Amino acid sequence: MRQPEQNYPLYCPTMEHDSCGIGAVISIRGEQSHRTVDDALKIVEKLQHRAGKDACGETGDGVGLMMQIPHRLMVKAAREIGIDDLGAARSYGVGMFFLPQETLKRLQAKKMLEIIVGRHGVEFLGWREVPVCPEVLGQTAREAQPYIMQCFVRRPDEVAEGLDFDRLLYIIRREFEQSDIGTYIASFSSRTIVYKGMFLVHQLRAFYPELQDPDCESAMAMVHSRFSTNTNPSWERAHPNRYIMHNGEINTIRGNVDRMLAREETMHSPLISDEDMDRILPVVDQKGSDSAMLDNTLEFLMMNGIELPQAVMMTIPEPWANNRKMSQEKRDFYQYYATMMEAWDGPAAIVFCDGDSVGAVLDRNGLRPCRWYQTRDDYLILSSEVGVLELDPADIVKKSRLQPEKLAELYDVGTADDIAEHCTGGIAADENHSFSISGMGVPRGIGIFIPWNTDSW
Repeated sequence: MRQPEQNYPLYCPTMEHDSCGIGAVISIRGEQSHRTVDDALKIVEKLQHRAGKDACGETGDGVGLMMQIPHRLMVKAAREIGIDDLGAARSYGVGMFFLPQETLKRLQAKKMLEIIVGRHGVEFLGWREVPVCPEVLGQTAREAQPYIMQCFVRRPDEVAEGLDFDRLLYIIRREFEQSDIGTYIASFSSRTIVYKGMFLVHQLRAFYPELQDPDCESAMAMVHSRFSTNTNPSWERAHPNRYIMHNGEINTIRGNVDRMLAREETMHSPLISDEDMDRILPVVDQKGSDSAMLDNTLEFLMMNGIELPQAVMMTIPEPWANNRKMSQEKRDFYQYYATMMEAWDGPAAIVFCDGDSVGAVLDRNGLRPCRWYQTRDDYLILSSEVGVLELDPADIVKKSRLQPEKLAELYDVGTADDIAEHCTGGIAADENHSFSISGMGVPRGIGIFIPWNTDSW
């Protein structure tokens, strides 16, 4: 929930940066389990040294978790509020809302969302108060705590599941955000959900007790502990954002945002009508943090038909200009998109996810640590440091770190093919492997990239 802006002589919101702890647990097979969520919470609880706190030691700069929507948990929660037929996974969307504590303003915001949802031909199913335990919070966090609710909406029959439905929810969310500045939407998707707040690392699990429910299952979970530098902590600025979490800072942010704003006059998309584009613009919320503004940009690119890994490559390119070892095809890719999108330079380590795939990348400066392990039972453990989970060394089949100049060499393609023989997912990040971008076979250039086959969910 946005706080009123105040004038502090030594504080400038455009200079906000942070240096944080990140972690992720990923089932390479795409198997959803509570273990994934629980292990991710264990990781963030080990990142206390990377989490800022107030002078009293009671309120943190922010801690959060992103995961796939836990279908069994949501079905159970929906029944408790009278929604007996929520539908199959991905046939509905879930919004995580930070609403005003004041009753009148909250009711106005809820009603406005219901009207906007109906205007777009989407059935609004209901509101749910998210169970929380505010007694675990420090005084500062309690005073700023929003009223946290989830909403459920049903996917129209004529809208395909996955990205098409999320695009519709994106348009709805942006229209709502233009109309109501007192509410923050942490996530609104049919694939992912975000739980976060102004916590110390151990408070995330305690504040949202449903994260400990055995039905809280996911094939991936990303966690973040925020250490703000020259910034003003708040509930909405905790990570993860809607598609990324970020360790570091974007030091070119002013130029990046200005360029995005300048492009808006000529923006056109075959996937989003001009009328809906007017509802979306401006792309970047300049009141957000540097990482939130990068998240805005990646989301906009993805909703307009650019695959998320490609969008990451466009905004966070490798050091390609003088790299003689890079293939000509890959160099042409970077040179072509450099005419359209300037680099968002860090130092920064980025983990990104759209609910169907997970990736991680360092910017070309390479000044943020990020290590990963692959285990025998086909789990990938990634974090800003080692030792975040207790693992038997005999269970680790591969381990390495993200590197700015070796983004495409983390995983041997043979390993990915071997995994793919007995599971629905796989890892492939070798330069010889490619994924289709606008009909072109372009080397991925992504540190870690795991696509899942979701047909079995």
